[in-house]
Amino acid sequence: MSIDIATSSPDASARPTTHTARPHDDAPDTAARFARMAELPDGPERDALRDELVTAWLPMAHRIAGRFRDRGESLEDLRQVAALGLVKAVDRYDPARGAFESYAVPTITGEVKRHFRDRMWALRVPRRVQELRNKVRLARRDLTQHPGTPEPSVADIAAHTGLTEEEVATGLEALDSFSTLSLDAEVSSDDDGYSLADTLGETDGSFDTVIDRESAKEGLRHLPERERAILYMRFFEDMTQSRIADRLGISQMHVSRLISRSCARVRDEALGRAAKDTRTS
Repeated sequence: MSIDIATSSPDASARPTTHTARPHDDAPDTAARFARMAELPDGPERDALRDELVTAWLPMAHRIAGRFRDRGESLEDLRQVAALGLVKAVDRYDPARGAFESYAVPTITGEVKRHFRDRMWALRVPRRVQELRNKVRLARRDLTQHPGTPEPSVADIAAHTGLTEEEVATGLEALDSFSTLSLDAEVSSDDDGYSLADTLGETDGSFDTVIDRESAKEGLRHLPERERAILYMRFFEDMTQSRIADRLGISQMHVSRLISRSCARVRDEALGRAAKDTRTS
């Protein structure tokens, strides 16, 4: 990487020199190189100069990334995001519009904030709710900065932020949406403590039976009375086909055919209704 070194005449120290103050030590003087890159057409020379500028300003991008440490993301990943923002800033910067740092800092900062907004939430919530969360989080920090200060109430936070109590409640709920607990996390401090997974319910197989019965009701209503009676005797009174045949005065083979035909009709009607509901939903 080339470094610009200002040259001066032998007697330069004897003359008063005016220096332009820079906000940070990691803001190199690259105005001439940006002006040169703006004049170059696309090609290897321009790409090399672009890479040189990115490298020169990379310490500043790392400094900005450091502001967001300890928020649940590794510093190395934050530096990668900030470097991406720096590349965008170098590509879009117009030297005619002022100093590069004034343009790059908000660009890089915005890229890091966008990373937290879009990638770091365990549960995706609307941007408005994310903003409420940030306001509530900062207000709680301000109101509890002195040791021994009690946890602020919803009314205290609302008065401090100018939000309504309903908005504060929404922001407080969103505080728990940024990260999630593992299902193996213990929810009891006892020796025989149980995990969060132990509090979850299990699927009840009886639900399927209820759904099947409700699905078959309509089809059963459409059957002739004799066929409904046969199904009732077979499946609810647990009668054999021979006993049903004796009671009705018909052959066992006829009972078997009626049972098969009735069950198929009820099944086809239930499945057809379910498919129709799926298409219309």
